[in-house]
Amino acid sequence: MMTNIEPCLPKEVSLEDLLRQLRKLAWGSADILMAYARGMQPPYGFSKPLNVQDSDDGPVSAADLAVNSWLLNGFKSEFPLISWDLLSEETAKAEIASGSPLNSEWLWILDPLDGTKDFLNGTGEYAVHLALIRKNRPVLGVVVIPEVEELWFGVLGIGAWCENRKKQQKQFGFSDRLATDDLILVASRNHRDERLEKLIDNLGFGGEKAVGSVGCKIATILRGETDLYISLSGKTAPKDWDMAAPEALLCSAGGAFTHADGKALRYNTGCLNQKGCLIASKGKNHALLCEQTLKQLQKIDPGFDV
Repeated sequence: MMTNIEPCLPKEVSLEDLLRQLRKLAWGSADILMAYARGMQPPYGFSKPLNVQDSDDGPVSAADLAVNSWLLNGFKSEFPLISWDLLSEETAKAEIASGSPLNSEWLWILDPLDGTKDFLNGTGEYAVHLALIRKNRPVLGVVVIPEVEELWFGVLGIGAWCENRKKQQKQFGFSDRLATDDLILVASRNHRDERLEKLIDNLGFGGEKAVGSVGCKIATILRGETDLYISLSGKTAPKDWDMAAPEALLCSAGGAFTHADGKALRYNTGCLNQKGCLIASKGKNHALLCEQTLKQLQKIDPGFDV
C-alpha cells in the first residue's frame, strides 16, 4: 500500500498525473495483446495478422511491435516536455552502442511483451514492463498482466499495490514460509539448463512452479503463491527490460532482488545483459538464501561469475 512519502520523480512530474497516464498506457497495451492473442482486430489501427520473426534474442511478433509503438508514441505525446529518455527492447540495438550507456539521469526501460514464447504458446503468462530508472537503479515499476487483469505498481519508498481496470485494489501478501525446505521456487519454463536444474535440486526447496514472464513470476511471490526466483545466465542472459520493472515492484513491496553475492542489479551500464546468478525473494532470509546459493554454485561451477 502507498504511504505519504514524496516519490523520487523528476521535479516536473506529479505522481498522481504520472499514474493516470501509466494506467492508460498499460491497459492500452493489454488491449492490443489480448486482441492479437485471440485473433481479433487490435485497437488503435494496428494490423491484424500476428506475423512472427526470429531474432538472436528470441521471436518478435507483430504484437511486440504494436505495443512498442503504442508505448513510445504514448510517452512522447503525454509527456512532451519531461527530460527523460526511452529505451525499449524493440529499439535498443539502434539506441545503444556497445559499452556506452545512455547519458540520462531519468530513463524509462520498456518491455512491450515479456514472455513472447508464452504469448505465442497461449499460456497466458505474459506481461508488459515499464520501469523508470535514475542513475542505474529503478525508482518506479509497472507490470500489467493482461490475462488476469492485474496492473501492478511499485514506487520505491512509497509501496506497491495491484489494481484492476476499475482501479479497485486487489489484496496480496507474501507467504509465511521461512524454512528453505518449505519454500516454493518460481522458475523459468523456457530458459533453464542442466546447471540450473542441478542448483535447484541441491538447494532442496519444498516445491517448484514454472511460469513464463519475469513479471508474472514476481507476481506469484507477491501473491504468496511462491517465495523466490533464481535466474542463472548461461549462453544467454536476461536483459535490463526483463528485470527492471519486476525488481522495482518487488522491492517496493518489501522484498529483495540482488545478485547471489548480495550486490544490487544496475541498469543502463552500457551492457544490456543482466548476467550472473540473480535471486528475488520476499526479503526475509534473503541473505541466507544468497549464502546457500553461493555455496552450491561453488560446487557446481567454481568459476561462475555471480
